[in-house]
Amino acid sequence: QVQLVESGGGSVQAGGSLRLSCTASGSIFGINTMAWYRHTPGGQRELVALLTETGLTNYGDSVRGRFTISRDDAKNSVYLQMDGLEPEDTAVYLCNADIQHELNGYYLGYWGQGTQVTVSS
Repeated sequence: QVQLVESGGGSVQAGGSLRLSCTASGSIFGINTMAWYRHTPGGQRELVALLTETGLTNYGDSVRGRFTISRDDAKNSVYLQMDGLEPEDTAVYLCNADIQHELNGYYLGYWGQGTQVTVSS
């Protein structure tokens, strides 16, 4: 089994910064794409950012230029540096990772429990 545990959420005023962390543990042979999604108060899930094993990134339109995704493969971890936070960024942020349990095995998608980010105006 695999667990993804997020940390770093909290409350901040508009214009502030937060750094989210997510660490995977358990039966892990390899990790391909790692990503951050968010559940908005309106109930939608949207991609925030993703980062592949080869270094390719993709960002949601609303966060591009303000957020930066990075990873540390030695620690099975992914990070999200969020700068210039806006009230519209208020959401539950979830970590997602495609994890391989054995050599030549399939990659399976796992989710963390989420961490709340609240931005006040």
